[in-house]
Amino acid sequence: MIAELQCVILDCPDPQSLAEFYRSLLGGNVNQQDRRWALDEGWATLHTPSGLVLAFQRALNHVPPRWPDPTRPQQFHLDLGVPDLDRAQEEVLAAGGTLLDDSDGRGWRVYADPAGHPFCLVRH
Repeated sequence: MIAELQCVILDCPDPQSLAEFYRSLLGGNVNQQDRRWALDEGWATLHTPSGLVLAFQRALNHVPPRWPDPTRPQQFHLDLGVPDLDRAQEEVLAAGGTLLDDSDGRGWRVYADPAGHPFCLVRH
């Protein structure tokens, strides 16, 4: 092993809003003091209860992925484990997420965050 994962960083048009969206899904603290990152209007962080840190970086002229369109691929996505897909979906939609594929019967559903990044809710 030569490295340790510090955080996952998502490009987006509005870092603070996207950090708040993911806080509503995962819990944790937005813009918690951390010696590793300086916070400003172009950067926000979310320290989750599990220890994972997500960061959100302003990208001018951000062009979101368009799942499942191969001309604008997702490049990566997050899988978020939930005990109840229906209840979790209500909360995702209320927080500003968009349902992309309900995939009934498969145990997972695909959504987009407010900046267009795909993510999945997976029943665990």
